[in-house]
Amino acid sequence: MKIVTPDLAHGRRRLDKPAVAAALSRRLRWHQRVHDRKFEPRNDLRWLPIVRRWQAARLATSFDAFMTDPRRRGAAEFFLTDLYGDQDFSRRDADIARVVPKMQRLLPQSLLETLADAIELGTLSHAFDLRMAETLQRLAPRRTTLDDALYGKAYREVGLPRLRAHQIDLIVVAGYGLGHALRTRGVSTLLAVLRGPARAAGLGELQSFLERGFGAYAKLDDIAGFIADIERCEREVSRRLFAGHPRPFDPLPDAHPPEATPRGGSRRMRNR
Repeated sequence: MKIVTPDLAHGRRRLDKPAVAAALSRRLRWHQRVHDRKFEPRNDLRWLPIVRRWQAARLATSFDAFMTDPRRRGAAEFFLTDLYGDQDFSRRDADIARVVPKMQRLLPQSLLETLADAIELGTLSHAFDLRMAETLQRLAPRRTTLDDALYGKAYREVGLPRLRAHQIDLIVVAGYGLGHALRTRGVSTLLAVLRGPARAAGLGELQSFLERGFGAYAKLDDIAGFIADIERCEREVSRRLFAGHPRPFDPLPDAHPPEATPRGGSRRMRNR
């Protein structure tokens, strides 16, 4: 099983702040385009909200073990509601679009990069949801509910395993990066200073997102282990779905992350 290195520089060339801001702007344009009903009529398919609700429920079930751990519960809830759930992130992303020039000067580069990853994750996830809804409309035009078998069939029909793997890469990089960026020295003070001006400027959703993330990660003492657990689960679910496994969402037998070993001065997760 592939395990992505939880490293903020993993898989990308380091960019300066203007280049990061430009990448962020491009991702925002992708995000707006894929959610635009005029450009993308599949947003009106009746299967789309069904798929999103079903996936959110499946993720919540997969996160049950995290919810019983007081150190991980906050981060798990943040993942479900703010990074990889079925919420509408359009207001948050509109806020980001409005303040990209200011963010370039005020926020740490690592946080800018992570916001770009989070938006790319949301865009790619929504694009997959549109394909799933279209495929389900063809496979089951009269059905109104999903089960594991029908979901798996649609998943395999949509295909694109490399993009599915990249989606999980983004879960890892965005989740790990946001945790470390929000715990960087000075970020808590910056968020406190910006609270009033952000709300006065109508940027409350973005400010709330960052503050929720800061609070969620505050109690998490092992970001790499938490993200590794999520990654292993999601990669195994994807592998089972593509293989036609009869119970693709069963918990992994080993609930612990793979062994972490130092290599070259940074933590890297052992490949499986």
